[in-house]
Amino acid sequence: MPIFERQSQSGDLLISFETTDLVMAGWAGRDMAAVRHHIEELEAIGVTPPSKTPLFYRVDPALLVANPEQIRVVGEATSGEVEAVILAMADGLWVGLGSDHTDRALESTSVQLAKQLCRKPMAGTVWSYSDVRAHWDELILRSYIIENGERVLYQEGALANLQHPDDLMTAYRSERGFFDSDLSLPEGSALFCGTLPAIGGIRSSTNFEMELEDPVSNRSLRHQVLIETLPEVS
Repeated sequence: MPIFERQSQSGDLLISFETTDLVMAGWAGRDMAAVRHHIEELEAIGVTPPSKTPLFYRVDPALLVANPEQIRVVGEATSGEVEAVILAMADGLWVGLGSDHTDRALESTSVQLAKQLCRKPMAGTVWSYSDVRAHWDELILRSYIIENGERVLYQEGALANLQHPDDLMTAYRSERGFFDSDLSLPEGSALFCGTLPAIGGIRSSTNFEMELEDPVSNRSLRHQVLIETLPEVS
């Protein structure tokens, strides 16, 4: 069971999180031109365009892992995607940092299956959603990879480029038939809130470093994970 350090104005607390519903919001850009860019980016590697935007992919909750040093994947065709993550706990919503690591070779067959095959690493610290909700659009996502032995900026942008989590939660609740007025999610839900285009195109790396910066509060969530590639055998 993942364990997170929760940081809020009322203090810090270590807490375990039993994930009961793990959801990846796809095609979640706020700017439709940017959404089309990401669709074209994936079409270039054979991925079928989505039936609607945003699209919610549910995967095995056991894939969520907190603060791992490494994850293991099969084959050379996987890559990470930095995302803000909403965790629904008994006392409210919390914001974390994660990577929707995905098998790109299988995306041309099934995006959901491609997501199901890889673990979803998260940083070990989360913030209270209420502490950042008012300035959510100013938060900044970044990721880096190792390429030719160099640390390279792979993704970067403000969360203003992506749909607000309130809107994503409302859309997901409607899709699942949760029609009460609460904007939140059922306890145990983890919602990955979408990613940014890759600078220079999607590609694999043996290292994925990610960051969620809050320039208003002058703090950041960070995590780095090594990607161990297991051989494909037959």
